Amino acid sequence: MNLRKNLKEYSKGDIMKKPLIVIAGPTACRKTDTSVELAKLINGEIISADSMQVYKYMDIGTAKATKEEMQGIKHYLVDEIFPDAEYNAMIFQKKAKEYIEEIYGKVPIVAGGTGFYINALAFDNDFEENDDDGSIREMLEKEAEEKGADFMYEKLEKVDPEYAQIVHKNNLKRVIRALEYNIQTGNKFSAHNAEGKQKESPYNLGMYVLNMDREKLYERINLRVDKMFEAGLVEEVAGILDMGYTPELVSMQGLGYKEFIPFFEGKCSLEEVSEEIKQKTRHFAKRQLTWFRRQLDGTWVDVTNITAKEAAEIIKKDLTEKGII
Repeated sequence: MNLRKNLKEYSKGDIMKKPLIVIAGPTACRKTDTSVELAKLINGEIISADSMQVYKYMDIGTAKATKEEMQGIKHYLVDEIFPDAEYNAMIFQKKAKEYIEEIYGKVPIVAGGTGFYINALAFDNDFEENDDDGSIREMLEKEAEEKGADFMYEKLEKVDPEYAQIVHKNNLKRVIRALEYNIQTGNKFSAHNAEGKQKESPYNLGMYVLNMDREKLYERINLRVDKMFEAGLVEEVAGILDMGYTPELVSMQGLGYKEFIPFFEGKCSLEEVSEEIKQKTRHFAKRQLTWFRRQLDGTWVDVTNITAKEAAEIIKKDLTEKGII
């Protein structure tokens, strides 16, 4: 009898906790390659925890893995919905949980950089709304339209400075969600997230955050953007707009897409668009790292001087030692 194998199924009286592996980290930090290599090592399949890669047609700007890069590993929540479809943490959680059950028999690996989605799934956060008619959100959206993102962000800073530190002022969707929660409950959204983090996961959870030297990460980001332009990012964005998808859509507000709108309006050059995307992506990576340090209780893996395969081998060894797989 393999006692260790049986013991790993038990935790605090919960029987048969199944494994769930998470590969998180900032953009351009080899999450895709590492998750694929790990899946090959542990007989896994991959669920994307990326808020943009789920959209069809948005391939280059989201750094979506190609068929070759997937190496035969099945991926979920990649290229599944149209750019005008609704997608948020609650929808991600519901779909990911369904896919996890479908995957079992193999090992589900959640890979991506959208930390809020990862926490929602890993700790089964409750998304039940306190205000079902949506009137508070509608009021806040109208206020944002009239007074702008800066005004809404200042409101958030007053009621929840902790959350304001980890969300960008132009991410109106999240700013409004935090303000809505505060109005609904009288509590801080940051405290709500912290409570979620303290919940015990329903899974036998292996959480890993990839990181690398900041200078090297920024170099990789700059090079990635250059390669996106060479691969046809301008044509990709133009094609999406030509299909009738408007700049106001949540999907088109994604980094690497909204920056092109001034170019198509004749207000700036492609060189300016490229530099803006690079700068915003570097800032985004910095915010991701801040969020992961504060909100995600994972094992950090420095991938500065190692390959994706070596990173996967390190993670597999740790998973085995912890009895997760």
